[in-house]
Amino acid sequence: MKRIEPLTKDADHRMGQAVEHCRNELAQIRTGRASPALLDGVKVSYYGSPAPLNTLATITAQEARLLVVQPFDKSVIFDIEKAIQAADLGLNPNNDGNVIRIPIPALTEERRHELVKHIHNLVEEGRVAVRNVRKDINNQLREMEKSHQLSEDEGSYAHEQIQKTTDKSMEDLNSLLAAKEKELLEQ
Repeated sequence: MKRIEPLTKDADHRMGQAVEHCRNELAQIRTGRASPALLDGVKVSYYGSPAPLNTLATITAQEARLLVVQPFDKSVIFDIEKAIQAADLGLNPNNDGNVIRIPIPALTEERRHELVKHIHNLVEEGRVAVRNVRKDINNQLREMEKSHQLSEDEGSYAHEQIQKTTDKSMEDLNSLLAAKEKELLEQ
C-alpha cells in the first residue's frame, strides 16, 4: 500500500486545487450583494508596478450593497479608483479624498440568468479538471499493474480510493454551484 500512497495523495492534492480554483473563480462573480472578494482580481499601478488592491487598502462591505475601500496610503486613491473602473466589473467607484465608496447595483433578471449559465460553465471546467486528474492517476496505476509493481488487489484498492476522492471533489463542486446559484437568484 505504500506504493500507492504517493499517488492517492497527489490525486487528493490536485483535485483539491481544482476545487479551490473553482471556488475562487465563483467568489469573483458579482451577485448584487457587496463582497470584498469582488475586487480580488483588481491590480493597481503602484509606483510603476501592478499590485493587488487588497495589499494597498482595506476593503469592507459596510452594507449589503456598498463596498468601502480605505487605502493605507492616500496618495494612491486616484490610482485605485482608475484600477476599479478599468477592471470592467460594472462598478462605479465614488472617491471623497479619504475613502472610495462603491455602490453595488442590483442585477436584472436577464443578467442573473446569464451569470447562472456562466457559473455552470465554471463548475463544469472544475469537473473536467477533476476527471482529468482521475484519468492521469488511473493511467499511472495501470502502468504500475502492467509492470508488476502492483498486484491486482492493490490496483483495484487504489482505483477505489481515487474514485472516492473524485466523488468527494465532485460533491464539493456541486455544493459550490448550488450555493452560488441560490445566492444569484435571490432577489
